[in-house]
Amino acid sequence: MEQAAGRDIQGRLPEGLADAIRATAEEIAALLRDAPDTGLPVPRSEWTVGEAAAHLAQANELMADVAAGRPRDYGDGTPQGLAAANERALAAFGERAGAPLAAMIVAQADAFLDAVAEYPVDETLMTPMGPMNRAVFGSYLLTHMLGHGYDLARALRRPHMVDRHRAGLTLPFLVEAMPRVTDAGTTAGLTARYTVRLWGGGRFGVTFTDGEVTVGHRPPDRPDCTISIEPVTFLLMALGRIAPAGAMARGRVLAWGRKPWIGPRFPEYFKAP
Repeated sequence: MEQAAGRDIQGRLPEGLADAIRATAEEIAALLRDAPDTGLPVPRSEWTVGEAAAHLAQANELMADVAAGRPRDYGDGTPQGLAAANERALAAFGERAGAPLAAMIVAQADAFLDAVAEYPVDETLMTPMGPMNRAVFGSYLLTHMLGHGYDLARALRRPHMVDRHRAGLTLPFLVEAMPRVTDAGTTAGLTARYTVRLWGGGRFGVTFTDGEVTVGHRPPDRPDCTISIEPVTFLLMALGRIAPAGAMARGRVLAWGRKPWIGPRFPEYFKAP
């Protein structure tokens, strides 16, 4: 039975999500407690390990507050707005040491799960990425921790915690968020229907109609292109952590259908925050 700080949350979140949130927070914390130097640079980022960990600690606190019904303003939901909000928050928070940030990350993940146990799971909340209920918000929390946990593991040259099971649990949030991160510059005038299937289960549909995008858990009836992708590859690509070309070259992404040639362009239509 899944529990958060003594409260029963069985059935309130998708199966395995609470355990994944808790385990991911603990594994990130272990990385930070053992970190020899939090001033190390994070690959493909302007942040150090300490700055990335501070952002993660702040984000977990913000999400716990929102889940508990305490509204927090944080950007405008666009990649640019979120980046600016991140920089303002970091500038106002000076902690960069591994141990205290590790403790904060775990404590705030637990506080989030406490809020899920206490408040109606179907209630709509205003989050940094728009309105969503607590179940989808839990998927958001996990997605955010996995992205930055992956970064911290790479910076510290340690194994990362992104696996197929956890990647699958990010789908509720990613499906909800994709319309918000669509790149209007690359989708202008586009009309196309995609089905995306994750290896081992999980699928969703994306339809573009003259540049307007609709994303849903039910794929379109007659997709122009079906994309089949390994789940960890899908998540890391969606978060901008790996390049699509390399994943395709390694056979981690396959495309077929009436217009298979539109498959390789799919990642260009979205810009990760």
